[in-house]
Amino acid sequence: MDKIISQLKNIVGSGGISLDDAELKRFSRDTWVLSDLRDFLGAGPDSPMAMVSPANTEQLSSVVSLCFENAIPMIPYGAGSGVCGSIVGQHDALVISTGKMQGLIELDEENLLATFWAGTLGGEAERSIAKKGYTIGHWPQSIEISSVGGWLATRASGQYSTAYGNIEDVVFSFEAVLPDGRVYKSAHTPRAAAGPDLRQLLMGSEGTLGIFAKVTFSIRKQAAEKQTQAFYFEKFPLALQCVREVMTRGYRPPVIRLYDARESHRHFKDSCPKGQMMLIFLHEGEPEVVRAEASGVAAVCESFAASAAEQNAVEQWFERRNEVPSFRSLIEQGLIVDTIEVGAVWSRLHEVYERVMSAVAEVESVIAVSAHLSHAYKSGANLYFTIAAAPGTPEQMESIYFKFWDAAMRATLESGGGIAHHHGIGRVRKKYLEQELGAGGLSILKGIKASLDPGGLMNPGNLLP
Repeated sequence: MDKIISQLKNIVGSGGISLDDAELKRFSRDTWVLSDLRDFLGAGPDSPMAMVSPANTEQLSSVVSLCFENAIPMIPYGAGSGVCGSIVGQHDALVISTGKMQGLIELDEENLLATFWAGTLGGEAERSIAKKGYTIGHWPQSIEISSVGGWLATRASGQYSTAYGNIEDVVFSFEAVLPDGRVYKSAHTPRAAAGPDLRQLLMGSEGTLGIFAKVTFSIRKQAAEKQTQAFYFEKFPLALQCVREVMTRGYRPPVIRLYDARESHRHFKDSCPKGQMMLIFLHEGEPEVVRAEASGVAAVCESFAASAAEQNAVEQWFERRNEVPSFRSLIEQGLIVDTIEVGAVWSRLHEVYERVMSAVAEVESVIAVSAHLSHAYKSGANLYFTIAAAPGTPEQMESIYFKFWDAAMRATLESGGGIAHHHGIGRVRKKYLEQELGAGGLSILKGIKASLDPGGLMNPGNLLP
């Protein structure tokens, strides 16, 4: 080990490597609720052998090559904001952090492109181009604590996805280091028909097929005008039909959020009548387009017997949209809580909702389950469930946790839904991956992994069942 540490110092310098116990413990996990629970119970993951922070692509490539040649497991680490257990430390592994690879590299105003180091936090990336009048248009709830490389690694979605797309729609190109240290650079063109799109191979690989070094986004000018509106519905299926109608007519409000009755009461209790569903919209762009879209969407909602909500309800949502309690604080109150996001086509969406709600509610100790729709498409949408359980003791929490996850996953699959919309697979979902991909799909993924990483060194234990 001493020899490896010495070689790593030669690559990144003494300041680029850490053997500090407290720091290694911090880099041994992401924000998965089970990691919080296990820490609370004094049974957290093993600390890695060391944490190394390359400063550029060349250093990153050299570190990965060294690990590959010496069969050292590697755990890529962006900002640690993942919630599915993608990062779990092990004593013989090296954590490779992109924490020193931060900042705007280039702003290309002619071609509307912005290139960042992959370790740049989302909020910093957005602010660095906002002062020039631009936006990436990708606003995940974790924007202030997630890295742009992490967005690609998990195939993330943002709150404005209905108009601007998900991460795969705003990424223009990137540079990544493969498990053997080779550097892959995707084509810097708006589109290519040069065989399969290899970018999509690495996006969503959750640190198992490579580490992102640089990311170029296709950016846009900030909107000239914004307008919000909201509506109440008495029945959730009717509200789903309304959102479908908005999408199939071709309207694309950046934000569409539909909350079921329980979540509407929780988020809008001062403005939403109990038992009603709240549907909110944000429209933005050129003034005449915004006015036309807002008017057209309002007419659709009225045709589904919706009633207009107070304007301040939407304003309050925007003010509080990223405020969520920590998993640890809930555990300390005797609750094990998690969120599960799935997707389905319109014809199956309500069935997924009903079956997941019913299946999870039957799990012992579950005290609350609710959902909202936060990403809509012309052919379907996602559902984002929040589940809370109150077992008798903290020691019972992990068992109950896996039971309600299993209930949600099985109900989703049996209803024809997809098991993950934007949080990824990690460790919590990997046993369901074959049902999602099929035996053929899983064999392809395993074959790619074996080809790029024959020793299984990059983020072992993650993603693949």
